[in-house]
Amino acid sequence: MNRSDLTERLRDKAIQLGFCSVGFCAAAEPAGFGRLQAWLDAGYAGQLHYMADRREAYRHPRHVLDGARSLVVLGTDYRNAEPEVARKACGRISRYAWGADYHEVIHRRLRALADYHRQLAPGAAVRGVVDTAPLLEREAAVLAGLGWIGRNTLLLTEDRGSWLFLSVLLTSAQLEYSRPYEQNHCGACRACLDACPTGALVEPYVLDARKCISYLTVELRGSIPRELRPRIGPWWFGCDICQEVCPWNRRLRQPPAGRPQDEALRPLEPAASIELADLFALNDADFRSRFRKTALWRAKRRGLLRNAAIVLGNRPTEAAIPGLTAGLNDAEPLVRGACGWALGQAAGPRAAAALRERLAIEKDPAAGEEIEQALRSCSSAAAATGHTPPERGNLGRRAGGTA
Repeated sequence: MNRSDLTERLRDKAIQLGFCSVGFCAAAEPAGFGRLQAWLDAGYAGQLHYMADRREAYRHPRHVLDGARSLVVLGTDYRNAEPEVARKACGRISRYAWGADYHEVIHRRLRALADYHRQLAPGAAVRGVVDTAPLLEREAAVLAGLGWIGRNTLLLTEDRGSWLFLSVLLTSAQLEYSRPYEQNHCGACRACLDACPTGALVEPYVLDARKCISYLTVELRGSIPRELRPRIGPWWFGCDICQEVCPWNRRLRQPPAGRPQDEALRPLEPAASIELADLFALNDADFRSRFRKTALWRAKRRGLLRNAAIVLGNRPTEAAIPGLTAGLNDAEPLVRGACGWALGQAAGPRAAAALRERLAIEKDPAAGEEIEQALRSCSSAAAATGHTPPERGNLGRRAGGTA
């Protein structure tokens, strides 16, 4: 089979499998490799240590597939209809995580496309990847003619905006290549930069992951920096702000044609209607059963409870205090510290009483410090409203000694 026929048959099969965008480019060193090195050297990757550990592997696709000659770049549209409950929920979830784990969905399609490729070209080496291999997918997507990289650092397309999962099928076969996308339609627009509540977009096309809400709520394994917590607002998992304000996305009033064929990419109502305060009552088995097959599991139980506490602290209510009090006694110090902070934002006698009780037995230094500061917040709030400050006999003392 000649390269032209092979290319067209792969394109047709990819569309049949549910990919909405397909392009082809050579496996070559990406133009953005130097920018990646500068980004890593600036420390913008935060705790994404795997990127620095594999920095040289990003230099060429052959480090992902030995002998790679061509890339089939694939887009999967995830802009489904929005559940009504999504806008009413206390904690917002990034749109990409409304359904089942997209890695599993797309890997099924990639395996089917790879098997088909091997039937057409039995001697070819083939590998499919979904954002976990050292590959600059957005750079490849531009070379394959899918779109341009926007000021928010995401791939933008004329017909589907940025609501795309990118994946790549690497092959040792020679294919016909698409015409690279040569225009940038962002112009002088600053909507994404101006809307970012944490200032994570430090300049056009440069993201400081350490300030990004998606990084803080999904990738960060430790405590969220205190100064950034209020700016997280209602975002429990991920963030879509820089996408929601983009004119290329705002013009898409309805999900475009060519919907994903796999129902798993459609929103799951339970994921969009979670009551965050109720999460603290779930045991480990319940937690795993509810979230294991969704993208939310990336943050694991401790991360999701940490995030829930931060969101509840940003929107304090009396109704959330029992849940936060339960979290204050969780086995994970990270969760206890976040719940302590949230109760400090709620203030009031119930919150102060729970904090004092926990501080008397708290043994983890970081969690204890969070609880102490929360009690100070309660005292300050009480003084400002003219109420009697909470008793401070335990303030500064923990089980086993003095802070």
